[in-house]
Amino acid sequence: MKTLSPTVLIVGAGPAGLTAAAELGKSLGGEVLVVDREKDAGGIPRHADHPGYGMRDLKKFVSGPKYARLLVKKAEAAGVTIMTQTQVTGYADDGALEATSPEGRLLIKPKATILATGARERPPMARRIPGDRPGGVLTTGQLQNMIHLHGEKLSGKAVIIGGELVSWSAALTLKEAGAQPVALVTEYPKSESYRIFRGPGSIFFRSRVVTRSKVVRVIGRGRVSAIEIEHLDTGRRATLDCDWLVFTGDWVPDHELARMAHLDMDPATKSPRVDSGLRTSKEGVFAIGNILHPVETADAAALDGKHVAAQVLDYLGGASIPSGGIDLTVEKPLRWVSPNVLRPGDVGPARDRLLFWVDEYVARPTIEARQAGKLVGSMKTAWPAAPGRVFRVPASILEKVDRGGEPVTISIV
Repeated sequence: MKTLSPTVLIVGAGPAGLTAAAELGKSLGGEVLVVDREKDAGGIPRHADHPGYGMRDLKKFVSGPKYARLLVKKAEAAGVTIMTQTQVTGYADDGALEATSPEGRLLIKPKATILATGARERPPMARRIPGDRPGGVLTTGQLQNMIHLHGEKLSGKAVIIGGELVSWSAALTLKEAGAQPVALVTEYPKSESYRIFRGPGSIFFRSRVVTRSKVVRVIGRGRVSAIEIEHLDTGRRATLDCDWLVFTGDWVPDHELARMAHLDMDPATKSPRVDSGLRTSKEGVFAIGNILHPVETADAAALDGKHVAAQVLDYLGGASIPSGGIDLTVEKPLRWVSPNVLRPGDVGPARDRLLFWVDEYVARPTIEARQAGKLVGSMKTAWPAAPGRVFRVPASILEKVDRGGEPVTISIV
């Protein structure tokens, strides 16, 4: 078994991992190793062939594949080693990571590890929807892989389950491939995506958004032919004919490696718990990107990579690690917050923002932070809290928190 001893190992070559690698490479060069199980580096943007990538991190407006190529180029220019088709499979008794690659089995012994394994959409079978199990039922990732990586063509009608940003991305992919997206079905009162996409998207795709509805049955023998939906308020049911059914959203972090490492996990996100420096509960192990907050846009996840680089370099340089700390918790309709540990003397979070997921639409939310029953921070945002996309709140709401005191509970009033 071949042994590798990089200074930093990054597991995952998506936007977050590649950005962290490029930043660390400025100081460490070839001492940074990135491994990824896919054939090519770049993550999900590789097969999202539409514009909208790179605005926050690269100050560009490019397609997904071009964005992925730019990130790979930056990492390689910094001297970083990228190994694709390499799957980390677990941990050895001494804490080293075991992996398999085209070269055979590997044992990797880094001084610091960054988990950037991202997230995936929950597969249709795991959503426990009654009915048949025909062909033609996909997730967005499967659809985009078929079309943009393998060049397949489609035809007929398609129904998309979900109304968030990735749902409109699926609609664009379907249309490019030759199918007609006839409807987007969402359980919420309106499409979860930004307003700029909802109106123009419906017109461009000639698709209607069916709100407050859920799928109760998939119909088709051998091949999907229709779905049955139910209105959540009236109980009324209807049948939508379709040749393709695409499930979008319902994100699950790729957390298997984090669990193998016995990291403290957040029960809401099913992700590793991290402080604002993106440190996990295990010394020398960091986590970034959509493994922590499934799911954030690619460019925003990439900025996690930029943020963590300074913390990793401090760790390698022997700087003292902030200890102690308090938990950040949330109340409904907030589902989770990231980061979720606040330590005395620590840096602020990436972009000085707290990230939340919300289960109800609130047009002009007021956010409150309470510690030991006392109000310690309050803020009204000019932007809505909406399901299906990350809700960002300035971290200044926690300025008056006692970081050595009781846990903090954050709520929407």
